[in-house]
This record gives sequence, structure tokens and C-alpha cells, in this order.
Amino acid sequence: MRILLGLTLGLLLAACDRPSGAQADTGPALPREPNMLKTYDGTSIAGWLYKAAKPKAVVLLFHQAGSSKDEYGTIAPRLAAMGYTAYAIDQRSGGDLFGDNSTVHRTGKSTDFLSARQDLEAALGWARTQGLPVILWGSSYSAALVFEVAADNPASVDAVMAFSPGEYLGDGNPVTKAAARLHVPVFVTSAKDPKEIEAAKAILAAVPGPRKVQYVPDAGGTHGSSTLIKDKDPAGYDANWRAVEAFLRQVAPTS
Repeated sequence: MRILLGLTLGLLLAACDRPSGAQADTGPALPREPNMLKTYDGTSIAGWLYKAAKPKAVVLLFHQAGSSKDEYGTIAPRLAAMGYTAYAIDQRSGGDLFGDNSTVHRTGKSTDFLSARQDLEAALGWARTQGLPVILWGSSYSAALVFEVAADNPASVDAVMAFSPGEYLGDGNPVTKAAARLHVPVFVTSAKDPKEIEAAKAILAAVPGPRKVQYVPDAGGTHGSSTLIKDKDPAGYDANWRAVEAFLRQVAPTS
């Protein structure tokens, strides 16, 4: 395992050597609740809310292209068991890769990536009402969008986690430019693929200050948040989770 540009390298490495607090891929049997949002253009956005018993933060979970809130069907319960309320939404740019994307079905089409930004902003608006630190978590194209949303809402975002980020939002390196405006802790990871690793590294390098981590998997590693799903990444799943948990404990300790 390599952990680059770290918060506190020793703490992260030690955390990665400890067994995870939740071992099963499906996580504990925690209830999920439907939670609907309205965006500024009036679109209804569906989401699943997984409430932690004594939450220390809210983690907003955004899916990859062709996907839905069900990308987080095993990830969100595990986060809630750790002490982080998790909220996964169906963005308007998506599909049924992991399960039904009801937003796409209601609107009748999947849009371009940039159009989905207002869906992320609606989720952030809801999170502001919870009175807790807010962590933005993106997967693939949404891992690009979280940099822009965080940069434009500096008083509302406490950390950013980006799984396979890249310059997916057009010409001129807009994601890197947004990263340069961040002043919160940032975690990035990717598949074990040279192009993905370099794309994440370039974006992270623009983030000012030392509170940033790039986790490069030694084994396994798949695109986006799928890297934390056992069936999608059996070789790297456990180590990937340990790196994620170590970062979360740094930015929003649960005890």
C-alpha cells in the first residue's frame, strides 16, 4: 500500500494495519429511509438516508455515470455503523448500473454531467440543516463535481472524498482549478491504473496545504466507489476500506 501526500502518515498507516470495525460487505442490517429533494429547477431527486445512532458527520454519497444511489447499497450502511449518517441520491445523470435510478426514469433521460451539479447542491442544502460536519463523496464524474461544489461552498463543506476523479467537466482543467480553491481535507483514490492514478494526483496536487491524501491500491482497485464493494474488488476491498476509515477518523472522529 502507498499513501501519498498524507494527513498524518503514521496514523494512517497504523489505522490500515488494524482490522476494520465492520467486516461484512453488506454492513449491519440498518434501516434506510427515503428522502426526497427538490432542486432549484424543480426536479425531484430520490435518495436513501442511512442514519447513524449518534452521528459525528453527514456523508453525502454521489454515484458514477450510468449508476444510481444503489451504488452505495453496501457502503452506506457500513458508514452509518461507523457513526456517519450517509445520504445517497439518484442524480439526473445516471442509470441502472447498480439498481433503479428513479430520477432518470421520471425525467425520461440521463443528462450531461454538469447538469447534475444542482442535484449535489440540493443534497448539500439538506445537509446544512443537520447541524453536523458535511463530507462530500464522489464517484467518477461526481468525484469531479464535488471539487467544484466544495470550492463554491467553503462554509458548508468540511472534507472531500473523491474516488477516481478526473477532468470530466470540460476543457480548461476546471476540476484542478476548483481544487486549488479548497481549504478542507481531501482524500482521493482510484483504480490501480496509471492514467487514473496520475489524473487523481494532478488534481490533488492543486489543493493547497498538507491536509490531503492519495491512496494508491497495491492490489485490486476498481473505478469509482466500486473499489469498496467486495464483489467488484475482492483483492483490494479490505485495504481500501481501511484507508477510507483512517481518513474519516482524522477529519470527523467518532469517539
